Amino acid sequence: MNDNGGLKRPVTGVIKWFDTARGFGFLSVIDEDGCDVLLHANVLRNFGQSSVADGSKVEVIAQETTRGMQAIEVLSIEPPATGAMPPIADLSSTFVEDVERLPLLPARVKWFDKGKGFGFANVFGQKGDIFLHIEVLRHCGFADLAVGEAIAIRIVDGRRGLMAAQILAWDRVLEEEKPAAGAVPLLLKPRLVAGVL
Repeated sequence: MNDNGGLKRPVTGVIKWFDTARGFGFLSVIDEDGCDVLLHANVLRNFGQSSVADGSKVEVIAQETTRGMQAIEVLSIEPPATGAMPPIADLSSTFVEDVERLPLLPARVKWFDKGKGFGFANVFGQKGDIFLHIEVLRHCGFADLAVGEAIAIRIVDGRRGLMAAQILAWDRVLEEEKPAAGAVPLLLKPRLVAGVL
């Protein structure tokens, strides 16, 4: 990135688009009509994510350059507003209220195909695959995942097996208590009946 010593300041904006293949995207600054800020994939990776969903609210430190404003640090990402509904039908409406009670577990992406809309991850120290759905990903503010990417997930035992109910940047695990070695994570068993777990 070009660091020409220009003015650095915090700005908040909404992601207009972010292309993981091209390695960059833009956010439109709130309260500054027509001001866009370039967000490079390397800056996003320093925050712990490889992608960000369109419509996400992002706070960055931006710097004036000869080519316009560029983000040099991501401070926070808030997923697009989705209301109180679960991201997919496999998760009951009580999911929204109960998901925060689940342990946040460190995992790595085994593979993810954005075109197919799903993939799998493995929780560190545990056997088996965890299903990742594209709508859960978008609900959590991601647009895509890379093979081997470290993430933090909350898991439920769905009708088709273990699946991620929430996906966050990997470093969020460090903010919460880690499960004891060999401990089996608490899982919610959602039903497809609204309001019943």
